[in-house]
Amino acid sequence: MSNDRNVTKNLIQTLEDGQKGFTDAAEKLSESDRPHLATKFRDLADQRARFSSELETMAAAYGDDIDEDGSLIAAAHRGWMSLKDALAGSDPDGVIEAAEQGEDHAVSEYSKALDEDISPDLRQTVQRQLTDIEQAHAEVKRMKDAPS
Repeated sequence: MSNDRNVTKNLIQTLEDGQKGFTDAAEKLSESDRPHLATKFRDLADQRARFSSELETMAAAYGDDIDEDGSLIAAAHRGWMSLKDALAGSDPDGVIEAAEQGEDHAVSEYSKALDEDISPDLRQTVQRQLTDIEQAHAEVKRMKDAPS
């Protein structure tokens, strides 16, 4: 499997975890005393879906079929899975804390991807997406640090 395919597959899985995590967090927050945060989390879920689609399209253009077999097994090891526990009964602060942990993971995965020997086109796309993910991470951190 080529480095581009491996990197793309891993990032797509990370993005899909993030999309689901942000969607679940938005649902939880919409039922809390901070429903205004739900809109931002829905926007971030949409962003992750766009990024995933962009990587899938890019991979398909190169002839790579990004097979997602095993993603459920790997999911147990990915950062957004901590959100599951937070959503089971935590307050909004717990949901935001879990989202920040998920963002820590996303930034880490993107940084690792840039350390790989990948094609220039993929590198450019990963760098651009990472910039946006870092901005989202900073925003989630501000939410966490803001007074309730």
